[in-house]
Amino acid sequence: MSAITEQKCPHCGGAVEFNVGAQKLKCPYCDAEFDIAAMQQAEEFAANTVEQINWNSQGSQWGAGETDGMSVYACKSCGGEIVADATTGATSCPYCGNQVVMKGQFSGALRPDLVIPFKLDKKAAKAAFKKHLSGKKFMPKGFLDDNKLEEIKGVYVPHWLFSCDAYSQVSFYGEKVTRWSDKNYEYIKTDTYDVYREGSVTFDNVPADASKKIDDTLMESIEPFDLSQAVDFNTAYLAGYVADKFDVSVDEGSVRANERIRQAVFDEFKENAVRGYNEVSEKNINMAVTNGFFRYGLLPVWLVNTTWNGKTYTYAMNGQTGKFVGNIPTDEKKARLMGGLIGAAVGLIGYGLLWLIELL
Repeated sequence: MSAITEQKCPHCGGAVEFNVGAQKLKCPYCDAEFDIAAMQQAEEFAANTVEQINWNSQGSQWGAGETDGMSVYACKSCGGEIVADATTGATSCPYCGNQVVMKGQFSGALRPDLVIPFKLDKKAAKAAFKKHLSGKKFMPKGFLDDNKLEEIKGVYVPHWLFSCDAYSQVSFYGEKVTRWSDKNYEYIKTDTYDVYREGSVTFDNVPADASKKIDDTLMESIEPFDLSQAVDFNTAYLAGYVADKFDVSVDEGSVRANERIRQAVFDEFKENAVRGYNEVSEKNINMAVTNGFFRYGLLPVWLVNTTWNGKTYTYAMNGQTGKFVGNIPTDEKKARLMGGLIGAAVGLIGYGLLWLIELL
């Protein structure tokens, strides 16, 4: 007995049927029609989606003598391993602030392809941190003093950089809202449409954090990095800084890169290819990814950690652009006092209004 082949609609996912009159495949759910060739192309997409792409490496290995004088330091607290040259050394972990010990001569790992050199020095980083903290009324006194700022460290954070061409078919739900009224009622009419777009998007150097010690959300918050300013890696760029060793594999990093590529395709089509609707939401997306490859890069970040009431706070600044992120703890006593003062002020105003009304 032969198997029955069921083909899915690229728009809504429903089962399509061959329409004799139109001589095309037609979806009975959304009324979309497709040529046989178009459906074959959709099936090819399914076999080569962004989730299944094989990323090719353009990496290289260390040359003879290139790592001489480079040492690995290990943090016994968080498990982090950083690399520094003989002139820099390392005494504390840039991720948790605890002491590190020399583990031995650096060797082994994949050689970085690219590096973005630091554009902002330690003085600029300290000034940016002070500016971020200034004027914060509820920040605890002495939370981040000058001595703590001296511990700010310049770190080259490892990243996997993914590039590819993505030919995409994206379907959306589009809503058009019409409003009108008469002397008795106000009317609202909402029409929902199936919107279909397709096209190509090229991605260059989509970053995926390759360090488990720094939070992915924190790293992505200080983006973007201008990869056009990246240069071929040379150990000379490490002088005065430390570099983290990657501990996230390419396969693990590609999962995050795939998510970012998929979201970027949707955003690109929604913002630039869909017009005339009040609301637009994603329905379905198919992508055929070609020319996919990755590179290993080091991105510059200034980091400082501090602990307050048993909780560690990490602050990061983009060492190329100066973009800064980090949460600040709240002094609960100050917050309660301010809340009490505001409540008292509101109460006095209310009492004054009542008194005025009584007089009137």
